[in-house]
Amino acid sequence: MPRSKRRGSPSRAAGRRPLSPRPSPGGRTRRRIPLRHLLPCLVLVALMAMLMLRGYVHSEILADHRVQPPVSNDRVPKKILKGGPVIDSRSPKGATSHDLPDRELVLTFDDGPDPEWTPKVLDVLAKHDAHAVFFITGTMASRYPDLVERMVEEGHEIGLHTFNHPDLSLQTRQRIDWELSQNQLALAGAAGIRTSLFRPPYSSFAKVMDNQSWPVTQYIGSRGYLTVVSDTDSHDWARPGVDEIIRRATPEDGKGAVVLMHDSGGDRSQTVAALDRFIAGLKKKGYAFDTITRALNAPSAHTEVTGPELWKGKAWVVLVQASEKITAVLVVALAVIGVLVLTRFGLMLVLSVLHARKVRRRDFRWGPNGPVTEPVSVLVPAYNEAKCIEKTVRSLVASDHPVEVLVVDDGSSDGTAGIVEELGLPDVRVVRQTNAGKPAALNRGIAHARHDLIVMMDGDTVFEPSTVRELVQPFADPRVGAVAGNAKVGNRDLLIGAWQHIEYVMGFNLDRRMYDVLRCMPTIPGAVGAFRREALRRVGGMSEDTLAEDTDITMAMHRDGWHVVYAEKARAWTEAPESVQQLWSQRYRWSYGTMQAIWKHRGAFVEKGPSGRFGRVGLPLVSLFMVVAPLLAPLIDVFLLYGLVFGPTERTVGAWLGVLAVQVVCAAYAFHLDKERMTHLVSLPLQQLLYRQLMYVVLLQSWITALTGGRLRWQKLRRTGAVGLPGASGASGVSGSEQQQVKEGSPVA
Repeated sequence: MPRSKRRGSPSRAAGRRPLSPRPSPGGRTRRRIPLRHLLPCLVLVALMAMLMLRGYVHSEILADHRVQPPVSNDRVPKKILKGGPVIDSRSPKGATSHDLPDRELVLTFDDGPDPEWTPKVLDVLAKHDAHAVFFITGTMASRYPDLVERMVEEGHEIGLHTFNHPDLSLQTRQRIDWELSQNQLALAGAAGIRTSLFRPPYSSFAKVMDNQSWPVTQYIGSRGYLTVVSDTDSHDWARPGVDEIIRRATPEDGKGAVVLMHDSGGDRSQTVAALDRFIAGLKKKGYAFDTITRALNAPSAHTEVTGPELWKGKAWVVLVQASEKITAVLVVALAVIGVLVLTRFGLMLVLSVLHARKVRRRDFRWGPNGPVTEPVSVLVPAYNEAKCIEKTVRSLVASDHPVEVLVVDDGSSDGTAGIVEELGLPDVRVVRQTNAGKPAALNRGIAHARHDLIVMMDGDTVFEPSTVRELVQPFADPRVGAVAGNAKVGNRDLLIGAWQHIEYVMGFNLDRRMYDVLRCMPTIPGAVGAFRREALRRVGGMSEDTLAEDTDITMAMHRDGWHVVYAEKARAWTEAPESVQQLWSQRYRWSYGTMQAIWKHRGAFVEKGPSGRFGRVGLPLVSLFMVVAPLLAPLIDVFLLYGLVFGPTERTVGAWLGVLAVQVVCAAYAFHLDKERMTHLVSLPLQQLLYRQLMYVVLLQSWITALTGGRLRWQKLRRTGAVGLPGASGASGVSGSEQQQVKEGSPVA
């Protein structure tokens, strides 16, 4: 996987500041959108189109019979009612019908081709050197074009049976035209021919034609088709037994007949068995088995298709075949995401319960060295944080734990450093540097820090008085090298902030507890994290190799053998993006950086010791739960839409609600652990329908950027400075959310 590695301060500075688009000659600013930014949406649209196409050609074909009230037939010509099964209404002078000569049988098969039964029917016909007419539906022909091609090659005749088998007597002329043209399109793509034969769905004998079906027959004739009904109906769809099928199919007194059978629509084993005996028996009696046009000594019903019509048909078949294959992959992916979602939620619930019981025991201690009271250095990397920095610094000065505060100004142009200096607060220092990026600013802060315990936070974050104290208590265990705090969304008044609040309380709270128990915490949040100086020194400090330096340093800690734990009481309040564009930019950077970090540390998978343990436990979990699962999760909603359109609706909605119920349980438990108000969960269903799709597109765009070798730059988010401590003057309404996950991008399941 290519890395977006920064080389020197100038490129970093350009990356951190918004780039000015080049004005057009007319004075207007034009922005060129990179193709890789559009590809995720195009991929999503293409997948939806393929799935809808698959549903379209899998439309349900009903049984070849219907039950309806009797309809008068006084408008049907008597010569048609008393005539033969082949009805020619093409001439404006009037309709005629044709009987088959004596001992001429035309076997007809409806509703196919079927991948299981049609080949067996063709084998029986070939065995007896018999020919037949197959009335195909467009849906089945589109899916199995090779069978249609085989029918033609073996000398059988093809007729149309509409595209998806509706009752044409209930349809408009526009719908009838569409059924015919789509059926012909599928036939052209499958075998390169057109046909002039047609059989309406739900038809039987000429004598039962009525005032509803006759106008359809007339219109079909005006479009150039011969309508073929039947003389004998085997009723094989009812599976009455082989003997009964033969009895019903056999004409009386040596007469010719069009015989109705089926090669699709259910279990056709009795049809195949009866067909073998039927042909053999009647051939001994002198019957011939041929196509309609040969039996009537008429020109072939087939016409070769050439030119644009042929290519349109072939393109249609190719698209249908692609939709079949893609949908098969999507079904597997849906099963994978189902397993991942349930596994993740199951692990989160079980391991979170274990974690909460452990750390909330009255006798719980982090380590043998007692409470940690030594002073702490707090690093605040700041780039254009003028609106937020005063609240941030004042919250640190109010800490109930001894701290020194180092604000590392990373080349701000809005006077951030001057604001801090003007405050004149004790134990607060400002370190200035030219713009070099957050990792460089943190490393500069580490070099200037006086103490061995180092807390890192963002310039838009505020700490509670107890945050630093709670954050450093795990260092009582000498094996602990880093601690993740509990970051929360401060600005949750808007819907997008509330959605992030739900996601992060649910995702980060339970995720961190789970990863803590498994000893493979993937990320120390940039908004609230603590480190031992020794641990930082051993791993080389903050790296600039990836855009997710917090994930990168955490993985490096694990590989070096340090424990990384979660301190739930170390709460920090930070500002989440307040627009879709800002959230997109932030998550895009995080997703890409996370994949960079996974790729960078991939060697841990084959190593020994602590690094190998993290590589074989942590990396697979992070890859599955933070990359693969979010990428596949929208399939749940895609198949919801598919099920609503094509069915089965009840089972589809039930399955989706089941997944939602699992999420509600997990979210409610997470809110309970964080003592959050449950009212925010009202918007959870809407979050799952809309927010998840946004995260999917962002993650897919990150994948495309990585695979195409694109480079992603830092993008500074606009701050409002509205976030403060709960209950403080001017603070945004808060009650606890893992907002730093905005910074880290906790995945939506």
